[in-house]
Amino acid sequence: MAPKQGLRRLVVVLGDQLDLEASAFDDFDAEQDAVWMAEAQQESTHVWSSKQRIALFLSAMRHFAEALQAAGRPLHYHRLDDTAAAAGLDSLGAKLQLDLLALAPQRVVMTAPGDWRIFEQLKAVVEAAGLALEVCDDRHFFTTVRDFAAHAKGRKSLRLEYFYRELRQRHNILMDDGQPAGGQWNFDADNRETFGTKGPGQVPTRAAFPPDALTSEVLTLVKTRFADHPGELDSFAWPVTRTQALQALQKFVDERLPLFGRYEDALWPGEPWLYHSHLSSAMNLKLLSAREVVQAVETAYRAGHAPLQSAEGFIRQILGWREYVRGIYWTQMPRYLELNALDAREELPVWFWTGNTDMACLREAITQTLEHGYAHHIQRLMVTGLYALLLGVRPQQVHAWYLSVYVDAVEWVELPNTLGMSQYGDGGLMASKPYVATGKYIQRMGGPCKGCRYDPALREGDNACPFTTLYWDFLMRHETLLAKNARMALQVKNVARMTDSQKQAVVLRADAIRRGEVGLIP
Repeated sequence: MAPKQGLRRLVVVLGDQLDLEASAFDDFDAEQDAVWMAEAQQESTHVWSSKQRIALFLSAMRHFAEALQAAGRPLHYHRLDDTAAAAGLDSLGAKLQLDLLALAPQRVVMTAPGDWRIFEQLKAVVEAAGLALEVCDDRHFFTTVRDFAAHAKGRKSLRLEYFYRELRQRHNILMDDGQPAGGQWNFDADNRETFGTKGPGQVPTRAAFPPDALTSEVLTLVKTRFADHPGELDSFAWPVTRTQALQALQKFVDERLPLFGRYEDALWPGEPWLYHSHLSSAMNLKLLSAREVVQAVETAYRAGHAPLQSAEGFIRQILGWREYVRGIYWTQMPRYLELNALDAREELPVWFWTGNTDMACLREAITQTLEHGYAHHIQRLMVTGLYALLLGVRPQQVHAWYLSVYVDAVEWVELPNTLGMSQYGDGGLMASKPYVATGKYIQRMGGPCKGCRYDPALREGDNACPFTTLYWDFLMRHETLLAKNARMALQVKNVARMTDSQKQAVVLRADAIRRGEVGLIP
């Protein structure tokens, strides 16, 4: 159905808002309104996005365009290779500006976006056209940013646990007669098991969706147009429609949820998927809502299909952490993007874009990321993120890498997790301490240390694990700051037990690592 001119409302839909029931569609009238969507080159190049990430967004958007047309909603859709793109209009703002002139809507409406940069760009374009951009709350979340701001007001520090408990009570989730199910709020202590020497055994297969004709067309486009971007497309099988996302949710609940809690932090060589849900991309595209995912998991627990430790551990990530991170982002932007509390100045190693390193855990995490556009939270926080933190990489470079390579990366969720939780760039707003450890942590959690040339137990010498060397170097470099942190004081005290010669040996090897003399495969 062709869009009309002289519209009552133009509903702007972004690539991470693929929901026919989104709040911007409330009171939609096909006789007076139209939908606007656009693919823009700038969205793949403002950070050097991986092929998997580009393909996921484009395929999901094009499938959603079909769903809109099937629902009888007039649609104005720009493809990357249309005439506007050929004319150099490669940003969302430029394309919207053109269409506001042509379509002359009385109002422009959108659901709350997930990216400050995009919001500012579109808002400026709409206001320049003499209109106000009307923003509707995103019902995919349990809370609004206003809710989070009210929670945060007057608090000297922000902590997830208090916010999470408030939401459990408010929405009556995992509650029994006003008390938390099982008599406690948090089962995190039960969710740190490893697979042991025998490994994970037979892990359930990934919920995979072979490319249909539309996705295949997108994959061909990405391989051609973005040939020099990182990553591979051979394994592309992410859910790109609402139906597929629901199937992926059901498969997780049926097959992975029962053991999710026990093994959520565990690693194992050659096993990228393990017991995680792989639902974050579908949720962040809004093919699934947080409410229905939480409901499905609680229902499974109530039916006896999954233990409480798994249900609570998973729900805490959605109801707690996801909502908390979103609140941090929108109440702290745009200044948050520039924070660098540890004054980190190093460049991101070039091999983060290739996996060409002789450190086994990093090689596995990065090559897996480039192949699938995916790594689970321990690989992100305690392998790639930990190395960048210990090395002293500028947090903005780490942020750009994470936003580039992961299929579930939308800035509202990626930036606080990376700059705050992973890199401690906000000085403790997100997390109560820097998450630092030696290579022994990765070894203990099941990382591929057995096949690595470096020894996690060593901090000095040619065979010392770079993680372990850099850990001690990090504590020494930030000793004064970290000594003031109650949760870090014990770790910092261990520095005092080192001799001057041991400290010097650590510093010399850390400097060699930063110069690229350690880790890079020639």
